[in-house]
Amino acid sequence: MTIDASLAATLSAVGNVMKAAHDSWWIIASAAVALHGADAGRVADVDVLLSLGDARRLLPPLGIEVRPGAAHPLFQSDVFGTWTAQPLPVEFMAGFCHRSGDRWLPVAPRTRQAVAIGAVHVFVPDHAELGDMLRRFGRPKDLVRADRLAALLR
Repeated sequence: MTIDASLAATLSAVGNVMKAAHDSWWIIASAAVALHGADAGRVADVDVLLSLGDARRLLPPLGIEVRPGAAHPLFQSDVFGTWTAQPLPVEFMAGFCHRSGDRWLPVAPRTRQAVAIGAVHVFVPDHAELGDMLRRFGRPKDLVRADRLAALLR
């Protein structure tokens, strides 16, 4: 797996912050695709799923306000905050859901794989679950990333 320096530095910082987490957490979306070794295209930010309790404890010391996510037609979060002190923005999401038809479905990974970034570990859903998640999101960029992830298994 080869990731660029900005992504590596950002993931390392996330791993260090999340060492204090009480609950399971995951990197998802493009950064997770890159961590699996697939071509994620441009990774513009790092998306972190975490519990509400961890969000309330860990985000304020980073200067991130604990607040609901802004209205979006496809996604919503009970808590959403962006950490801009790293090379790439980090988006923390607790109580994250995606829209499927007229329903909001929770995004709650069941699998969890550790990936070493220097001296710290970050966690991602496994290949299959991440690919399924991206397909459910349904955006063109997510579908491309799901296909690239699936190509690793062929």
